[in-house]
Amino acid sequence: MTTTLRPAGPEQRERDGARSRDYTVCVNGRPVGGVRIGAEPRGGPGRIDALAIDEPDRRRGRGTVAALAAEEVLRQWGCTRALVSVPDEAEYALRMGVALGYTETNRTLHKDLPPGADIAEPPPGEALRALTVRDSADWLARQRAGFVASLTEAGAPAEQAESHAETSYALAFPGGTPAPGSELYALDYDGVTVGRLWLHTSPGPGWVQAVEVDPAHRGRGHGRTLMLAAEARCRAAGAASIGLNVFTTNTVAIRLYTSLGYRPTLHQLWKPL
Repeated sequence: MTTTLRPAGPEQRERDGARSRDYTVCVNGRPVGGVRIGAEPRGGPGRIDALAIDEPDRRRGRGTVAALAAEEVLRQWGCTRALVSVPDEAEYALRMGVALGYTETNRTLHKDLPPGADIAEPPPGEALRALTVRDSADWLARQRAGFVASLTEAGAPAEQAESHAETSYALAFPGGTPAPGSELYALDYDGVTVGRLWLHTSPGPGWVQAVEVDPAHRGRGHGRTLMLAAEARCRAAGAASIGLNVFTTNTVAIRLYTSLGYRPTLHQLWKPL
C-alpha cells in the first residue's frame, strides 16, 4: 500500500513570508488522517504542526510515512531543519520522533499552584529584593547571550537566533521598562547577591523567564529558594499555575524542578533536513 499526502486546501502565506498548508494523509487514495506543516519566514525552520492518523489505520506505519513526506515538502520549501512540538502524553509520537532522527532540545514544565497553600519562608540569611531593569542590565545581557547560544546549539542559524532573542526581549521590556507582570529579583545571602530571577506573574499562568545562581554559590539550595519565591509571587498575583522552559542539556536544573513537583507538558524536537 502507498501512503501519500494530498493538499487539503490552498497554501497560506503571510506578509512576512511565513507559509503553511494542510494535507490529507491517504493510503491508495483513501483518506486516513491529516497533517499540517508550516515554515518560518526568511529561510527559517519548517514545522510539522499537527499529524493525526485515524484510529483504524494506526500502528501500521502511516504516521511515520506521513512525517517523512511532510519533511520532503519542507525541503522543497527551502527549509534546512524541521521542528516538532509533542505533548508529554503522546508517547507514541515521541518514540516516532526519536526513530526518525529528531533530537529533543528543550521542554516545557508545569506545576499547579493550589490556592491557600503554605508559602515557604526563605532560610535564615537569605533575602529576596526587587530589581530594576537598570540594576539587571548586565545579567539580562548575559541571559540574552546564553539564550542565543542555546538556540544555536540546538540547530538554529545564528541570525535567526539573534532575531528571536531581540523580539522576545523587546516584548518583555518595551522601551526599556518591564512589561506588565514582568518582575526582576535578586537573592541575597548574608548581604551578598547569590542569584537572580526574572518572572512573569500575570495575566494568566505564571512563567519563569530566567533563574540563575552565581557559579560560586551553587549547590547550597539557593536555586530552590528562588523557585519557591517565584511560586509565591505568582500565587499572590492570582496565578493558578506556573511554567518554564528548560533546555535538556541543563540536567541539574531539571533535577531541581522535578524535585519541586514540576512535570513536563511539551517536548520540543528538531531534525536537520
